[in-house]
Amino acid sequence: MVAKFDLNDDSVVVIIGTGAGGGVLANELAQKGVKVVALEAGGRYMPEDFINDEWDSFSQLAWTDARTTTGSWRVHKDFAGLPAWIVKAVGGTTTHWAGASLRFQDHEWKALTNYGKVEGANLLDWPIDSAEMAPWYEKAETKLGVTRTGDRAGLPGNNNFKVFEKGAKALGLKEVHTGRMAINSSEYDDRMACQQTGFCFQGCKWGAKWSSAYTDIPRGEATGNLEVRDRSHVARILHNDAGKVTGVEYFDKVGNLQMQKARIVCVAGNSFESPRLLLNSASSMFPQGLANSSGMVGKNYMRHTTGSVYAVFDKPVRMWRGTTMAGIMRDEARHDPARGFVGGYELETLSLGLPFMAAFLNPGAWGRGFTTALDSYENMAGMWIVGEDMPQLGNGVTLSETKDQHGLPVANVNFDDHPNDVAMRNHAYALGEEMYKAVGATRTFPTPPYPSTHNLGTNRMSEKAEDGVVNKHGQSHDIANLFVSDGSQFTTGAAENPTLTIVALAIRQAEHIASEMAAQNI
Repeated sequence: MVAKFDLNDDSVVVIIGTGAGGGVLANELAQKGVKVVALEAGGRYMPEDFINDEWDSFSQLAWTDARTTTGSWRVHKDFAGLPAWIVKAVGGTTTHWAGASLRFQDHEWKALTNYGKVEGANLLDWPIDSAEMAPWYEKAETKLGVTRTGDRAGLPGNNNFKVFEKGAKALGLKEVHTGRMAINSSEYDDRMACQQTGFCFQGCKWGAKWSSAYTDIPRGEATGNLEVRDRSHVARILHNDAGKVTGVEYFDKVGNLQMQKARIVCVAGNSFESPRLLLNSASSMFPQGLANSSGMVGKNYMRHTTGSVYAVFDKPVRMWRGTTMAGIMRDEARHDPARGFVGGYELETLSLGLPFMAAFLNPGAWGRGFTTALDSYENMAGMWIVGEDMPQLGNGVTLSETKDQHGLPVANVNFDDHPNDVAMRNHAYALGEEMYKAVGATRTFPTPPYPSTHNLGTNRMSEKAEDGVVNKHGQSHDIANLFVSDGSQFTTGAAENPTLTIVALAIRQAEHIASEMAAQNI
């Protein structure tokens, strides 16, 4: 029986958002006997509801509520109202993600120590490291069924990967394979094997790709300890005179304002919505917003240094067949300042369908160069860059003058590339072009960064309260019963796709919350 909790039940943990952080946390707590109310701004869609069409799927899943952007980044010019392609639905962006599941490298947990002070960057060491995270990563990899990990085989390589691999090997690059993916290469955990349909970004209709929407959330509900309220848009978090959070106000499915009491509140709305909510929850006691005594809420936004390289060949590649992200090259993920930048990057294959290719290859372009490129779509191969970008104090989320459908100020996302980001991107563009030319590319297209989904920082984890927003468990430095449970708690971004780390941190946080509740500490 699915749980139903009373609005006045102040013994529940309220989790805002149901993606990689919130969805996993909800299930982990429910499995431990903790009562959870999960509030999700979007609707609920299962694999049978997903649409194998790029634009129709985007309309179904994407967070298209108003947002504003500022700064010199290319996204502000091309997609001012869409700083990221993230999902507004139960399961969050785990329905849209490509599935790449990689552990941070040792040096990335301690970026300030290992890179030294970088002018204009606001680097900080994480208050945790590889050794502490190793057992949690293992639990996350088992939950997600990560390929090439444990005894799980890798996925087969499609044509897009074969071109990519051949180019990498022609240049003497060594660490190139079909990736550590949360996509089943054979049946696992009651989910079937990948059918190589090619619409990974549109939600996996087979359920072969892990998503909290159809794994953790239903399992949490099956315990009788989790109630998910979809289409519930949280407006603000409330607190008492002692400065302890007491519940949340949210707009329900029909637009009525409700108030759910809570023993603990966990914010997992992604790096835009989480700081926006904390800032929108300002009060006379907390005039800068909740958990913001450091002034760091919304600051240090990172989105990974990104961009793409596409190439045209004499013969058909048909890159759209098979997994969207079909392989990875990790040789450049090391820290080697001799290249002209700190930190590292990966290259990952990426295929876009023809509609998205027309939108993203060179936004706003037209003319013969552009149209002949699209004419060659069948003969194209593609990849994208995932690199560690620098946290900067000026990059981040503030409240916009624009209001949403509920009258709440929306997130304004400000971003400027750091010179380190630009140097890394240019290095990656050159290598990507070289890889494709090594296997006979007739044209190459370095394309500008598009709305990225790797949104990190804005409520960062820190040892000292003055340096960040939360401690090593994602617990607010200022308010003991307020937690952050998503990628916004990232101190630095590393070169790896973030979802595995978000899941590992959520499993670890659930253990901490449950034990602190049992000890009556929170």
